[in-house]
Amino acid sequence: MVEFWNGAEDLPIYGYLIRAAVVYVYIFTIIKILGQRSMVSFHPIDFIFAVIIGDIVGEPLSTGDLPLGGPLAAASLIVALHLSLTFLALKNVKVRRVVEAEPIVIINKGEILVDQMRKAKLTVEALLMDLRLNQAHDITEVDYAILEPNGQISVIKKSKYDALTPSDLDQNPTEKGYPSVLILEGEVNHSNLTKLGHNMAWLEEIVHQHGYESIQEVFLLTADERSDKVYVSGRTVKRVV
Repeated sequence: MVEFWNGAEDLPIYGYLIRAAVVYVYIFTIIKILGQRSMVSFHPIDFIFAVIIGDIVGEPLSTGDLPLGGPLAAASLIVALHLSLTFLALKNVKVRRVVEAEPIVIINKGEILVDQMRKAKLTVEALLMDLRLNQAHDITEVDYAILEPNGQISVIKKSKYDALTPSDLDQNPTEKGYPSVLILEGEVNHSNLTKLGHNMAWLEEIVHQHGYESIQEVFLLTADERSDKVYVSGRTVKRVV
């Protein structure tokens, strides 16, 4: 039975399956330990970390005669080093400058900085594409464009091209709240329902108001925590009589 861990040239299929389950749980634990920053921001150092970890733990899954303990131990060391660098970067500015790249200003006060584009190895076509993705179709509207450490370009438009906000019109709209899921695929989330201060009678009344006979007919129902705004979508399309 321990051959799935020690490895064998004729490792049976169930050994590969057990290895796959062990590696999956291991990677899942790593993701939980590292948190959302590494998974979302994906800085260059995070990319290097992901490639190394994938290479280390991936080979034992395809090669049955390799022991599993060694690769997992090596991967654990890489995780520890990665966490240490991340912690030091949070605590020390000098380390942070080494670990994380500084933002590069590509457009400054409407003028494209050619030297900075060359430094970032960014072509004009790529810059224009990123501007369009940031809803800046006209480059004359752009005041600043910054290449962020995660490879994305953030855009600051000139003030006269910014969209109007309620404060610009001297209005004070009601604050938006966070929509909580109360029904998902016909199942009630009692925890969220209690948190919002509602009960089942209120929920059933909302369901009926939107033309559904029962909670089981609702695919998704959310309610705003600061207002009475409710979103309801059914599991099937309602027939129009």
